[in-house]
Amino acid sequence: MLVRDAMSTVVLTIGPTHTLRQAAALMSARRVGAAVVLDPDAGGIGILTERDILNSVGLGQDPDTEHAHAHTTTDVVFAAPSWTLEGAAQAMAHGGFRHLIVLDHDEPVGIVSVRDIIGCWAPLRQQIPA
Repeated sequence: MLVRDAMSTVVLTIGPTHTLRQAAALMSARRVGAAVVLDPDAGGIGILTERDILNSVGLGQDPDTEHAHAHTTTDVVFAAPSWTLEGAAQAMAHGGFRHLIVLDHDEPVGIVSVRDIIGCWAPLRQQIPA
């Protein structure tokens, strides 16, 4: 299976000046664990995850005054729709993260998460006789 078969094509994009509370509300409403942060002034595409928000709140920072740009990962590993799920899982395991932004012609077209990959693999594993 390929990344294009597992990825979510619902990509939540936010700007760098969104507060963490705004980002969390949007992520919660869309039931996603990450938002793509589009910041042309800081090099383009980054990612803000639920873990980033949790870490900020855990440090006692105010989610109403903290902005996405201060918590965005900009050293992002991107996937292509044609990657295998095994390749995506390896990249996630090697990098210690749970989401990959999927780019096609330098444009975000999806996000693939560990949950997406497991969702594809679990039915296949059930078909294997014990």
